[in-house]
Amino acid sequence: MLTLRQMAFLVAIAEEMNFTRAAARCHVTQPSLSAGLRELEARLGVKLVERTSRSLLLTEVGEGVVKEARKLLEGVHRIETLAAAHLNPEQGDLRLGAIPTIGPYLLPRAIPEIRETFPQLRVFIREEMTESLLEGVESGRLDLALIALPFETGALATTPLFSDGYHLATPEGMPLDAAKRDLDLLLLESGHCLQRHALAAVDTSAFRRNAHFEATSLPTLIAMVGEGLGMTLLPNLAVRTGVAEGQGVRLTPLPDAHPRRVALVWRRTTARSETFRTIGKILCRVARGAGACPTPRQGKT
Repeated sequence: MLTLRQMAFLVAIAEEMNFTRAAARCHVTQPSLSAGLRELEARLGVKLVERTSRSLLLTEVGEGVVKEARKLLEGVHRIETLAAAHLNPEQGDLRLGAIPTIGPYLLPRAIPEIRETFPQLRVFIREEMTESLLEGVESGRLDLALIALPFETGALATTPLFSDGYHLATPEGMPLDAAKRDLDLLLLESGHCLQRHALAAVDTSAFRRNAHFEATSLPTLIAMVGEGLGMTLLPNLAVRTGVAEGQGVRLTPLPDAHPRRVALVWRRTTARSETFRTIGKILCRVARGAGACPTPRQGKT
């Protein structure tokens, strides 16, 4: 029968393209590696690797088998990680997702404290849109996610952390009243929940929105504003990291704007709930240090 050991040998050979290095990577001798490959090829009845005096080459079927072998080994790793996390929630891998309008402006300052608090936890970060993050948490691809409310989170545990208000960004050389009168409001593309939150934050009748332009990132929006092509709404969290400094942009606080609520979500069945709550407290503390407002504890926890 096929074995995980054989799969590991094949993947190592495919990635190293050298039997000596592949054997060292698998902590076996080269003859053992070669024997394992021969056993696998005999079991499958096909040639997976062509070896000449100078090089290695995967056959066409070999490339397909390597692709499936990687998936198999990744699945095994996830199973091992899941079991380790259940035995000790503060050890192992932690896959944290975040939306692009929060992650870059909060996590770089929070990760060092998370690592100091949980030194045996390896944190991996993914930036994705909200819908993708929620799907990732529900499916187990991610362990928890940092999103902005309001957003429907279904059966996931949802813990609001802090509120994030807005600044109005206008060209630095243009009087504020003139900018509000003459310029269009530029926003992120509709896949970003910030677009919906920003429109709900202010009285949109006071602005003329440019529906023909939608940016993919906050830096793009800021660059457009700096060139005098419009104005935009920036989350306070991003503003306080200096994202608009030196970009030719005037920033005007909007204290009356309705803030978005930053939250953590995770599966209710996880064994790491207490670990995640501690991470949430760290994120809150870091955000408060950047001037964010605490959010009343509410929602589905």
